[in-house]
Amino acid sequence: MTFIKEESEDVKIEETLRVKHEETEKQTKMTFIKEESDDVKIEEDLKIENVFSLKHEETEEQTGLMSLKEESQEFNEKEEKDFLTEEKYVSCSQTKKTSIRKGAQKTGTRTFTCPQCEKSFTNNGNLKSHMRVHTGEKPHTCQQCGKSFSEKGNLQKHMRVHTGEKPYTCQQCGKSFIDKGHLKAHIRVHTGEKPFTCQQCGKRFNQINSLKSHMRIHTGEKPHTCQQCGKSFSNKGNFQNHMRVHTGEKPHTCQQCGKSFTQKGNLEEHMRVHTGEKPYTCQQCGKSFIQSNILKAHLRIHSREKDFTCQQCGKSFPDKSNLEVHLIVHKDFTCQQCGKRFNQHEDLKVHLRIHTGEKAFTCQQCGKSLTNNGNLKVHMRIHTGEKPHNCPQCGKSFSDKGNLQKHMRVHTGERPFNCQQCGKSFINKWHLEAHIRVHTGEKPFTCQQCGKSFNQSNTLKSHMRIHTGEKPFTCQQCGKSFTEKGHLEKHMRIHTGEKPFTCQQCGKSFTQKGTLEKHMRVHTGEKPYTCQ
Repeated sequence: MTFIKEESEDVKIEETLRVKHEETEKQTKMTFIKEESDDVKIEEDLKIENVFSLKHEETEEQTGLMSLKEESQEFNEKEEKDFLTEEKYVSCSQTKKTSIRKGAQKTGTRTFTCPQCEKSFTNNGNLKSHMRVHTGEKPHTCQQCGKSFSEKGNLQKHMRVHTGEKPYTCQQCGKSFIDKGHLKAHIRVHTGEKPFTCQQCGKRFNQINSLKSHMRIHTGEKPHTCQQCGKSFSNKGNFQNHMRVHTGEKPHTCQQCGKSFTQKGNLEEHMRVHTGEKPYTCQQCGKSFIQSNILKAHLRIHSREKDFTCQQCGKSFPDKSNLEVHLIVHKDFTCQQCGKRFNQHEDLKVHLRIHTGEKAFTCQQCGKSLTNNGNLKVHMRIHTGEKPHNCPQCGKSFSDKGNLQKHMRVHTGERPFNCQQCGKSFINKWHLEAHIRVHTGEKPFTCQQCGKSFNQSNTLKSHMRIHTGEKPFTCQQCGKSFTEKGHLEKHMRIHTGEKPFTCQQCGKSFTQKGTLEKHMRVHTGEKPYTCQ
C-alpha cells in the first residue's frame, strides 16, 4: 500500500506540472492536434483526457488517482492485446502505427477498391489505371500512328513497333521480341511446355490467349461481330482479317513484285514463288509443294484416299465436288423442264431463271443482267479488275474462288472427273463434258458467218475473231496482240523467262506444255510420224 501511495503521489506531481505547462500553450496544442496524422491524433486525444482527469483530481484526489489507475490498466490491456510479442512501448502513436501495419500484413487488406467491380488494389495509382477499363479512357497516344493506350507502359512497348527495337532475345535460336511476355511464350516452343489445359477436352496450349480462343469452340461464343455484314468471329485476329474484305486493305506487300495481300501468312506463302522454296515434299514421288494443303490433295493420287463420305449411303469420294454431284441422287429437286436435278431448293430456283429468262440482277456499269447476286458480284470484278483469290503455288490471281480451286488441280495433278468411255481424266466438269462430245461427235456451237461448228463455246468465240479481226489480248511490253488469252500467256513467257513445264526424268523445263510432250518422246522412244 505504501508503494502504491508513493507511486500515486509521484504521478500526481508529474501530471500537475504537465497540466500547468499545457494550460499556457493550449492554443498551440489544439493547432498541433489538427495538423497531426490520425495516429498522432489518437495520442493527443489520450493526453487531453489526462488533462481533464487531473483537473478533476485537484478537487477529488482519491477519485482521480483511482480513475488514472483504471485508465492506465485499460491502456496496458489494449496494447498487450494488439502486440503479444512485444514487452515495452515507446508511445501510443508508435504503437497504433505498428498495430495497423501488422494487421494489414496478417489480413492482406487492400485499401483501394473499385466501386464498379469491387476489385481491390494496394495503391491508388493502380486503381486509377484499372478504372480506365470501365471508362474506356486511353490518355496515352502514339504520335506516329495515333493508336491510344490506357497505360503509359503499354505505349512504351508499342513504340518498339515503330523503332524496331526488340530487347528480349531467345538464347536458343536468337529470335528477338518486343515484349518479355512474348519471349516467355516463345521459349515454350523449345521446351515443349504447354501449361494451359482445356478442362473440357484436355487439349493443352503454350499461351493463355490460345486457350481462351479455344474455349469459344466449346461455348460457341463469337464476341467479334462485323458491323457491315453481321458475320461473327470467335477470334479478334480473324475478325480483323475479315474487315479487310470490306475495306479492301492489303497491308502486306511483296517487296519484289509489289503484290499485296490481306494476311501476313499469304505473303509468306507468296514469297516462295520468288525464292523457289517448296518445303512440302511427297515421300512417294518426290514432288514438292509450297503449301501443306496442296500436298494433302496431291497424296490422294497415290493413296486414292476418299475423305468425303455420303452420310446417306456411305459411299466415299476423293473430292468434295464429286460428293456434291453424288448428293443429287438422294435429293429430288428436279427441274420439270429439262430434268436437271439439284441437291438444294435454292439452286433449283436459280436454275429456273435460265428457262424463264429472268435476270433480276443488273450491272450498273455495262447494263448486263445476271440470274443471281453472286454472279453479279463476280461480274463486277471485270470492271474493277479485282482478283482476290490468289494461288499460293504460282501467285496467279482469280476473280472467282471456284476458278482458283479448279486451278489448284494443275499443281496437285488431281483430276476428279473421268470419262467413262476412254478413262481420260479432267480437272473440271466442263472439260469432261466438252471431251465427251469428241466421242459423240456433237458440235452444238455453229458460226453464223461461215457455218463451221464446234464442240465448245469458247472455241466458237475464238473462231469469230477470224471474221472480226479482233485481237483483244495485248502484250504490255512489246505491244503484240492475240486473239486468245492462252496465246498471250504463252507469249509472256518469252519476256519473263518462265518455264513452268518440267520433265520429271531429266529436269529440263519448257515454256509450253506441247513442247514438253514432244520432248518426252526422247525418253519413251515414241515416233508417231511415219513416212508413207
